[in-house]
Amino acid sequence: MIQDPLLQPYQLKHLTLKNRIMTTSHEPAYPEEGMPKERYRAYHEERARAGLGLTMTAGSAAVSRDSPPVFNNILAYKDEVVPWMRQVVDTCHEHGCAVMIQLTHLGRRTNWNKGDWLPVVSSSHNREPAHRAFPKKLEDWDIERIITEYADAAERMQAAGLDGIELQAYGHLMDQFWSPLTNALETPYGGSLDNRIRFSLEVLEAIRRRVGEEFIVGIRYTADEVLKGGLSVEDGIEISKRLRDTGLVDFLNVIRGHIDTDPGLTDVIPIQGMRSGPFLDFAGQVRKATGMPTFHAARVPDIATARHAVGSGQVDLIGMTRAHMADPHIVRKIIDGREDDIRPCVGANYCLDRIYQGGDALCMHNAATGRELTMPHEIPTAETSKKIVVVGAGPAGLEAARIAAERGHSVTVFEATGEPGGQLRLAMQSPRRREMVSIIDWRMTQCEKRGVEFRFNCYSEMEDIVAENPDVVIVATGGLPHTEVLEQGNELVTSSWDIISRSVKPGGNVLIYDDAGDHAALQSAEIISETGARVEIMTPDRSFAPEVMAMNLVPYMRSMQPRNVTFTVTYRLLSVEKCVEGLNAIIGSDYVDSQQQRIYDQIIVNHGTIPMDDLYFDLKPQSTNLGAVDYDALISGDAQMRTTNPDGKFQLFRIGDAVSARNTHAAMYDALRLMKDI
Repeated sequence: MIQDPLLQPYQLKHLTLKNRIMTTSHEPAYPEEGMPKERYRAYHEERARAGLGLTMTAGSAAVSRDSPPVFNNILAYKDEVVPWMRQVVDTCHEHGCAVMIQLTHLGRRTNWNKGDWLPVVSSSHNREPAHRAFPKKLEDWDIERIITEYADAAERMQAAGLDGIELQAYGHLMDQFWSPLTNALETPYGGSLDNRIRFSLEVLEAIRRRVGEEFIVGIRYTADEVLKGGLSVEDGIEISKRLRDTGLVDFLNVIRGHIDTDPGLTDVIPIQGMRSGPFLDFAGQVRKATGMPTFHAARVPDIATARHAVGSGQVDLIGMTRAHMADPHIVRKIIDGREDDIRPCVGANYCLDRIYQGGDALCMHNAATGRELTMPHEIPTAETSKKIVVVGAGPAGLEAARIAAERGHSVTVFEATGEPGGQLRLAMQSPRRREMVSIIDWRMTQCEKRGVEFRFNCYSEMEDIVAENPDVVIVATGGLPHTEVLEQGNELVTSSWDIISRSVKPGGNVLIYDDAGDHAALQSAEIISETGARVEIMTPDRSFAPEVMAMNLVPYMRSMQPRNVTFTVTYRLLSVEKCVEGLNAIIGSDYVDSQQQRIYDQIIVNHGTIPMDDLYFDLKPQSTNLGAVDYDALISGDAQMRTTNPDGKFQLFRIGDAVSARNTHAAMYDALRLMKDI
């Protein structure tokens, strides 16, 4: 019998890990006041309960006050962190899951106007493009202090019962010392490679003096910055060997690349449309050169890639971090022989992009992630089976149908078109976003396993729904493009959907007026620019495409910057009129009372959607709740019990874009928190 390499135990020093799957250090931004409290604990416990071998917390926990988090990180420089981390550790240990934490000093990768408003420090005055702070060049007393603070933080983590720690050395202070591009110090910390790695070795020595030889200490680092003048592969291999030879390090967690810019970060943490496991061979090269326990993570979205990584000897442990945000029960499903039930990570990167814009990490299509205190990952069976009718087979409707079926209800789905997916079908028109189909396919498979009846090409009227004698009706009919936004000339414009679906041919000189800031405008621009046309994206906002966010923006910019695409911010399209040359756009501004005119041959308006809600309002008078939602119950995770019409025949709810224009995650969350108790 062939043994699954992923399920084999691994001995790391004195610690036996029960399998080879880990979640690498990452910060979902769930702490409260810098402490990993109940929400944080519940997030990690869910994965531990499902069989994960090692969970690596915090990406990254701050060791010093002059390393203020750029989002809601754990503050490892506070003594009060110890009991909170102890709770996380004890909870995960109950399920046989090892727990480590990543410690760091961010150096220049932060800003001075956060935390205690202390100067940002680094090994040079060079500003990091991503976070924009001009750092103070470190003095000797700074270096002395920070070394001690690393040791203090490590001692706190040992006191909290963690199995080990990991130091971060890519893009953060340690790597800023390492790289010739960011180290302008004199000796003994600048110049030669010996000098540039001295700081890191002194930190490791200080930590070892404090925690002893048995406590596990590793390092996550770049072994190739992929930057002209930066650390090369040869430098990285040499540093790897020197880390090994010190005897101070128990494992290497290797990455490749740099994270000081959005494009650099996106290459290090690849998103959908980019190659899976792009640096596995490189990690294998480091492992071979050093003989050290080697970990790695970079777009390992599926079991086949993970199994290859471990089975081929490239790594000892493989990180499946974003994959576990999509499905925290990966290991359990492998053990149970249910790999086809694993909810796939589609690489949408909603998780990471959210935290970099000041939010918390959420999964595009698992609304329970990060909400473990109120939302279930496993749907319990209802006491009584009901008849559920869902209208619409887009993301919201499919999720509602899946959850209802898992509850044990009889479910019928009406869909006006011939296939499921709704607006996701539009997103998939971009080749690199075709992975979004897995959101649809996974739900269809789960529904079919549970006997959900689908009626496609069925434009349902009120009578059709009532004839089903339902107990609950979910209206998930979505929306249609909203282009009626101009003072005049609305009939002269087309929508982004028309371009993406290829139902309207692109023009040669095109204005895309984007007042939604989502993917649709950029998708349209990409399609049009491929033809060689001149494209201008205009928005009344002070930045373009704010809903797309940083890492998802990168592939669009790489595609469009070499073409004839321009971006115009802070201008508002007021009206459009026909003229001899084509279409005359009258353009204003929210900032000044003036207008200008420009000529285009095609104008596209991207302004979100208007709900398709006629059926909902037709059904509303016949419902027991008159369509009303008890928001207190919704928010607290309780069942909807409101009855305002005793003569009603069914409960009625609408979800997703049938309510208002939002995104896929909002649609999923609507469905989950309504359906989990029905």
